[in-house]
Amino acid sequence: MAAVRAAKQALRKEIKRRVAELSDLEKLRQSQIISQTLFKHPKYAGCERIAVFLSMHDEVRTEEIIQDVFKKGKTCFIPKYLTSSSHMDMLRLNSMQDMETLPLTSWNIRQPADNDNTREEALDTGGLDLILMPGLGFDRSGNRLGRGKGFYDTYLERCIRHPKGKPYTIALAFKEQLCQDIPVDNSDVLIDEILYVDQE
Repeated sequence: MAAVRAAKQALRKEIKRRVAELSDLEKLRQSQIISQTLFKHPKYAGCERIAVFLSMHDEVRTEEIIQDVFKKGKTCFIPKYLTSSSHMDMLRLNSMQDMETLPLTSWNIRQPADNDNTREEALDTGGLDLILMPGLGFDRSGNRLGRGKGFYDTYLERCIRHPKGKPYTIALAFKEQLCQDIPVDNSDVLIDEILYVDQE
């Protein structure tokens, strides 16, 4: 366990360095190609209830995806992280305007306020069809390296226990986030698919 943890830490550092070297323009270019690929994906086209992360500066941009979710009339859920634990909920987002009014966290991402009890949690109602996953690193076998808090692994365990079962999971990645092998332990949940821009 300690060896896996140390290997993950070293890899996180290496991937952060690679992504930090990308220009904003290059991040935007890859993000736009990934978004267009996603829009043609049958799992995206067929889904009604989708969870989308609100991107940080070192992640694939998701604004265009969220716009498309609303344009297509899908129901959108976004993460609310409890920073003191590994607990995360997926709460209903009503519109782009709604997103713009959300408060910023210390991580500089928008999420519903702690005292906002009005929003539907995905698993309390109809579950989810699709989750778009962030992460620091990925390998082609579907292993994911997160930031070490375990938010998504814990949430996917809850999804598995939901009557609807585990939703399809698609990770969005810059090609610089792909690795040969991600070190994993028993609590890591495999991802169904990773979208990235292949070497042109």
